[in-house]
Amino acid sequence: MEISAKLVKELRDRTGAGMMECKKALVESKGNLPEAEIILRKAGITKAGTKATRTTRQGIIGSYIHPGSQLGVLVEVNCESDFVARTDDFQQLVKDLAMQVAAADPQFIRKEDVTADVLDKERDIQRARALQEGKPEKMADKIVEGRLAKFYEEICLYEQPFIRDNATTIGDLIKSAIAKLGENVSVSRFVRFKVGEAALIEETAEHSAPKA
Repeated sequence: MEISAKLVKELRDRTGAGMMECKKALVESKGNLPEAEIILRKAGITKAGTKATRTTRQGIIGSYIHPGSQLGVLVEVNCESDFVARTDDFQQLVKDLAMQVAAADPQFIRKEDVTADVLDKERDIQRARALQEGKPEKMADKIVEGRLAKFYEEICLYEQPFIRDNATTIGDLIKSAIAKLGENVSVSRFVRFKVGEAALIEETAEHSAPKA
């Protein structure tokens, strides 16, 4: 049966589980909301939301070097205990996240991390685009907010579709890991290196520097 996005969102709001887990539970329960909530509770997935605020001081730094050694990533992923950090599941998650950063080139970890200047610039671009397309000015702001969702998906790691499963976001992948591992899990930082980028940045800086 077809499950509406509204029903999925309602279950997610009630349980804190990821979108994909909610949809699977609703399919299994044939759209029955209370039954879907029970399915999630039995799987331990609803606990993920409560664990997401707990402090993470352990973890590991993962790496990924793309074949050819022209592209590399370092990512720090944290959890609550050294025991969980050593598990195969946690280490596989870190590998997947490093590959995600390499492939999708996010600029920020979460939506909340996007700086005001970047956001203002994108709003201006999308507003001008909407007006150029002939959209009424009074509708432009609503159109801009709608397009920002796609913008976040492109530049924020947690909002990006997982490269191994486009139906799952990285945020949902991490929520699933929290439920499975029984501890909070979070990405604290990453860096992506590409051969030649440093020289390009220097060249750009030189051209944009004011002439004496």
